[in-house]
Amino acid sequence: MSAKSTEARDFLVTRRAKITPDQAGLSHYGGNRRVPGLRREEVAMLAGVSVDYYTRLEKGNLAGVSDSVLDAVAGALQLDEAERVYLFDLARAANAAGRPHTSPVQRRRPAQRVRPVVQQIVDSMTTTVAFVRNGRLDILGANMLGRALYSPVFDSPTRTSEVTPPNIARFGFLDPAARDFFPYYDESCRTSVAILRTEAGHNPHDRGLTGLIGELCTRSEDFRTRWAAHDVRLHRTGTKYFHHPVVGDLTLNFEAMQFTADAGLTLSAYTAEPGSPSAEALQLLASWAATDANTPADR
Repeated sequence: MSAKSTEARDFLVTRRAKITPDQAGLSHYGGNRRVPGLRREEVAMLAGVSVDYYTRLEKGNLAGVSDSVLDAVAGALQLDEAERVYLFDLARAANAAGRPHTSPVQRRRPAQRVRPVVQQIVDSMTTTVAFVRNGRLDILGANMLGRALYSPVFDSPTRTSEVTPPNIARFGFLDPAARDFFPYYDESCRTSVAILRTEAGHNPHDRGLTGLIGELCTRSEDFRTRWAAHDVRLHRTGTKYFHHPVVGDLTLNFEAMQFTADAGLTLSAYTAEPGSPSAEALQLLASWAATDANTPADR
């Protein structure tokens, strides 16, 4: 079985295990259950397909599956938007692999860069934390306040050189300082893994992404365990919590917006509630960043 078939199999199995008969409206199908969640035949019945056909899907054979069947399976498993997108991405990869005269191979994507006009826009957001990242969670550009907030990530020993972009996932799992920087460390790790898993479904042949995942699986048992859960997430809006080494605790609301002209890049912007302690801390962080930027390098 190929790696992509294994991923499809494991994803469907883990999603099926999360749905109870009560949640699926099948409470009368109780009795002695040998598996958590729904049985295969129950998912097949809810999706309107034969048990043999669903079994084929759950073995990772997604090539040739119609959108209508994928929709039915997604409905039966009560997939959220991110999980539904991931399932369709897995099917897309399976179809690409099955086409004649095509051989999907790992490829290194051209280096993603922040265009000058985008950097100018980011720099103009002087009272807002703003940075541009890719799907691998590399920070490719930031304004002064973004650089100041994520200074522990920029200064982390997990960066191999100054030209290596800081990576939020690598920092989170490999730098002990992450446990102080992220007060809700478990949630932060869960989010990072889910974003990487989502990106892996969308770009399954990206060598840079595969290398990062391989590195983290090798060096972090925590990452390896979380990766096996096959959780995915569309990270668009919410609240972030930080404990900054200079200004202390910050609670920031965020929006994440994908660029239409730069596929794969996302602009994230964080702000604090006006008049809150976090707003004061953000102002203090801006002052600290400005002072630090104006201090001679040979101090």
